[in-house]
Amino acid sequence: MPKFNWEAKSKTGAVQKGVMEAAGVEVVEAQLKRYGFTGINIAEASKGFAIKLPKFGGGGKVETKELVIFTRQFATMIDSGLPLVQCLDILASQQENKTFKDILYKVKESVESGSTFAEALGKHPKAFDQLFVNLVAAGEVGGILDTILNRLAAYIEKAMKLKKQIKGAMVYPITIMSIAVIVVGVILVFVIPTFAKMFADFGGELPAPTKFVIALSNFLLKYIIVIIAAFFGLVTAIKKYYATAGGRKTIDRLALKAPIAGPLIRKVSVAKFTRTLGTMVSSGVPIMDGLEIVAKTAGNKIVEEAIYGVRQAISEGKTMAEPLAACGVFPPMVVQMISVGEATGAMDAMLNKIADFYDDEVDDAVSAMTAMMEPLLMVFLGTTVGGLVVAMYLPIFKLAGAVGG
Repeated sequence: MPKFNWEAKSKTGAVQKGVMEAAGVEVVEAQLKRYGFTGINIAEASKGFAIKLPKFGGGGKVETKELVIFTRQFATMIDSGLPLVQCLDILASQQENKTFKDILYKVKESVESGSTFAEALGKHPKAFDQLFVNLVAAGEVGGILDTILNRLAAYIEKAMKLKKQIKGAMVYPITIMSIAVIVVGVILVFVIPTFAKMFADFGGELPAPTKFVIALSNFLLKYIIVIIAAFFGLVTAIKKYYATAGGRKTIDRLALKAPIAGPLIRKVSVAKFTRTLGTMVSSGVPIMDGLEIVAKTAGNKIVEEAIYGVRQAISEGKTMAEPLAACGVFPPMVVQMISVGEATGAMDAMLNKIADFYDDEVDDAVSAMTAMMEPLLMVFLGTTVGGLVVAMYLPIFKLAGAVGG
């Protein structure tokens, strides 16, 4: 079916825009009028020139950016006075992601069948996590669904930014290391054997560095299959070990204590914990429920256990700051600020301030780590490749010196 761009005024006078699939302009106009829109303008969407590439890897998924856009649009439409079901119908019809479109239509059907919006969302955990569902439930109960959705969109955007920062920090070193491994592998497998044959024809004693490089090349050629198999076997073994409770705890503890990455991981954990809990508390979610959801989404077993310990202590009548200080995971400044937030009754505001501060800290830490690793990686790459080249040219220099003498 063709797509139509539409623009119209809602009951409150707010201008809304969207895209709808329909058999014709009349169908789109009739549907929008049924939703209470006036001043309707409709135009067929330009098809343009596009090439659709086949999708691999099974079913599609809902991207974070799509979820943010949906949440923002939904909040605007609810604030404009449109009924929930109609909002879902309009947003589902303009979704380009087929998976997300199907989910939204199913959510709409569930709501029409008598489920609450939160219950309908909860049936699709791959698109809407526990945090999303619980905040929507709090918004429905409090009658502030549009406000909650705007907070959710802001939270998801900041979480997405934090994730991009971490990924961005890892791209450069991984790229350099990958290039180094490929270059060294090509030299050892294809270049060194040619030099070795040439040196064997010359005869004479080779320098120690040259002997070492030729021996390394011979070893790699002989056991390359074994080395590759061992590498993938090690990766698989680590993954399986991490899948166990004890293994995940051990690796996550080592990650927090790592010299360069450890402080960054701790800052990311603090930012995520305070941002998520602050958003939930300010939205009316009970602190105990909020802590349980935050613990499940912590991403680090040590941090997760610390949060569960805080939850247990609160259930026993203690303040939040006491167990946070005892677990040793959270910095003293965070504990002190949360203590002040508890004392003043402004926990949500304090948590969001801590999150803003640690977002900046993560920014600085990523920049510092990248700046520090860049020269180290370049020195490593230059030393490795340069060392191989020099080792192979030493006999040539030696021969040239003997001829010249």
